[in-house]
Amino acid sequence: MQRTSYQASNCTIGATLRLLGEKWTLLIVRESFFGATRFEQFMAVLGCPRNLLSERLGKLVDEGILERSEYREPGSRARHEYRLTPTGKELMPILMALMQWGDRHVGGPDGPPIVVEHVGCGAPLRLAMTCADGHVVTSPDEGAIVPGPGALPAVPA
Repeated sequence: MQRTSYQASNCTIGATLRLLGEKWTLLIVRESFFGATRFEQFMAVLGCPRNLLSERLGKLVDEGILERSEYREPGSRARHEYRLTPTGKELMPILMALMQWGDRHVGGPDGPPIVVEHVGCGAPLRLAMTCADGHVVTSPDEGAIVPGPGALPAVPA
């Protein structure tokens, strides 16, 4: 199967990158997994400009990755908290893949800065690719790219 036999215009990788590919967006999601819920918590860790953080949080809410809810501390004005939705929680394997690749290829000599462990037994989590029949795939050479049901035919040049 060569790319010339179908279009890339409806590629879901491209669509995902349009949503998540801006500099601060995945870092906000990362911090959500680490427990940040409030604007100031994100600011303290990320150091993102306030206007960009506000914009990215709004976009993640609009796209259904975070949900916004109001809270009020005594004597203060109402503010918002941000929590991962079920859709947002599905991003964990993407973050894990980026982290594990980074640990191997761009990490420091002392080892990874964090390790994600299985709550049930304490062993480190590892990502694995499997096919629908349960076979473990260990190399990109074991996969074949074929058109899916949403593939669009190539436009003649």
